[in-house]
Amino acid sequence: MPVFRNKNDVYARCNAEGNIRPLEIIDIDKIKANLMIAEEDLESAKDTLSRKRWNSAYKMYYDVLHELVEAYLAFDKVKSSNHQCLFSYLCVKHPELELNWDFFEKMRTKRNGINYYSIPVTIQDLKEIEFQMNLYIQSLKKAVEDKIKEFNITS
Repeated sequence: MPVFRNKNDVYARCNAEGNIRPLEIIDIDKIKANLMIAEEDLESAKDTLSRKRWNSAYKMYYDVLHELVEAYLAFDKVKSSNHQCLFSYLCVKHPELELNWDFFEKMRTKRNGINYYSIPVTIQDLKEIEFQMNLYIQSLKKAVEDKIKEFNITS
């Protein structure tokens, strides 16, 4: 059974272990590529969901969130060696986005269950996260697009 930890404890552990590392530059081309990949993966996730491939769809939606978070945090010039640290950084350092840490943990642990423990998801698992997942994807996508515009104006 997964152990849920609070975002501040995870963030502190990630920093102490060196799992949140600085980037030297803001690589706008890489950020744009991440955004493009996330958009393409989102379309693939929708197609996969329509074919009732629950496990693959869940993993793809999770990857979209991960890609968008990675793109957003590149503007802070940080990267992480694991997803939990990436999500804790986002939730601790960007409360203005009003994203729920527990939601990211729920998705991460369920996705890890698929990948590492052969625990399949059901349509009900997807329905439980569908609204919030779509909201977060749209919110993060817009936040990344806004940061790209801001970067292009100030560069």
